[in-house]
Amino acid sequence: MKPLPYAAVAAVLLASTGLASAQTTIIEERPAMNGTVVTEAPVRLTPVQRETIYRTIEAVPVEEVAPPAVEYRIGTRVPGSVRLYDVPQSVAVEVPAIRTYKYMRVNHRIVLVNPATSEVVDEIGD
Repeated sequence: MKPLPYAAVAAVLLASTGLASAQTTIIEERPAMNGTVVTEAPVRLTPVQRETIYRTIEAVPVEEVAPPAVEYRIGTRVPGSVRLYDVPQSVAVEVPAIRTYKYMRVNHRIVLVNPATSEVVDEIGD
């Protein structure tokens, strides 16, 4: 039996490493404001779900947050002074993954916020 060349073994190992890393999901645990530990997985929404969320919430008459001095991005904490709204029931039925989140509108974008941590979890635009 003839041994495999080192280059072939290295190529197989590198290829399998890429596949394994593509399937990895990182779930973070962090303390919430009340001292409990919150486990968060990334929000994964399909383009259809994002469109449903945007079109439905955009039609709801709520006050839009004035253009902020700080840019709200995923992971950014929202100040307690900002008014957050409950996700409309019709959206929660269509997209149950966002049922527990709140939202605000900033610069014609829907910003989803985890109320337990006050962190932005997703941003949805037109």
